[in-house]
Amino acid sequence: MSAARTDRESVEQANTALYEAMEQGDFETLSGMWLDGDVSCVHPGWPVLRGHNEVLRSYALIMANTDYIQFFLTDVEVTVEDDTALVTCTENILSGGPADEEGELGPLVGQLVVATNVFRRTADGWKVWSHHGSPVLADTQEDENGEG
Repeated sequence: MSAARTDRESVEQANTALYEAMEQGDFETLSGMWLDGDVSCVHPGWPVLRGHNEVLRSYALIMANTDYIQFFLTDVEVTVEDDTALVTCTENILSGGPADEEGELGPLVGQLVVATNVFRRTADGWKVWSHHGSPVLADTQEDENGEG
């Protein structure tokens, strides 16, 4: 197996682990997946967040206010150049916020987000350097007249 293929597989595993940590509400694991220092994050509809503490604070807020979240990743593309990797994907998200009644699940909402995740290779493996998620606002299917 070539080194390039091994790198791509390692980056794809790190990318998958990032989303699994979110699904499980595992803030400690998610925190350890980010580089220290100068990182950036754009959640759909949010301003740019910069710095390790600000980015992690945003994930803590999301986790505290989301009772259920599941990501189905599609269109995953991985590119590796030296010690930097770029992952683009579509996040097919199913989530639910707090319910009106104790012990119930809030209403589930589906959302499509296109995401770019940038990783850097470290001695401890691939770490997230930047995440940018943008909501998909338009239907990409052509209508009956062939117009998109």
